[in-house]
Amino acid sequence: MKERPILFKGPLVRAILSGQKTVTRRVIKQAAGSSLSVELLENGQALLSWLVGHGPGYEVGEQLKFVDCPYGVIGDRLWVRETWGLQVRDYGGGTGEHIVYRATNPDAIYCKSAEGQEYPVKWKPSIHMPRHSSRILLEITDVRVEQLQDITPDQCIAEGVDAAMCRQFLEIAPSRHTLKEAEIHGFSGLWNSVGGDWNANPWVWVVEFKRVTPP
Repeated sequence: MKERPILFKGPLVRAILSGQKTVTRRVIKQAAGSSLSVELLENGQALLSWLVGHGPGYEVGEQLKFVDCPYGVIGDRLWVRETWGLQVRDYGGGTGEHIVYRATNPDAIYCKSAEGQEYPVKWKPSIHMPRHSSRILLEITDVRVEQLQDITPDQCIAEGVDAAMCRQFLEIAPSRHTLKEAEIHGFSGLWNSVGGDWNANPWVWVVEFKRVTPP
């Protein structure tokens, strides 16, 4: 069993903590080319194949590449990196600091002066979180590969899409959308909001997980 870090933004951290989010999709970065296909092998590797040499004067050939899932295999663990900061244990001037997390405590105060002046926490990027500061440990329960737009409505909810917001979206235009379409629409918006491109329909690692108690 191996442990690896994985980054999540605030809304997705909250979805993990609530028990809603049990899967994540991450782009297979090496998957580029024309007529690409991806196959998951038993050892957790993906076999990428695509056509090369398109155009006048070029012969069309197939190129293959084996890629390991960077997040691990079933049974491996992922410790979550999220935006974090330090807070004085005692606002009255006591010594020591402890970790606070912006996802669940966005208005945290670092300390308070004797005059009552409050100083906000200086948030640190998730990429700089050390292992000992992580509060969430996940265990991988399944790994597969698929194209992004093959996601099902149930998987959209497991990704952290707000089901209540989907129902509200459906109420706005009940004649134009079904609930399933609203859920997929919700996920496409979520994907784009974290820097992805839904319309590109990339091949992705689909990593399912369960939360375990940190050691």
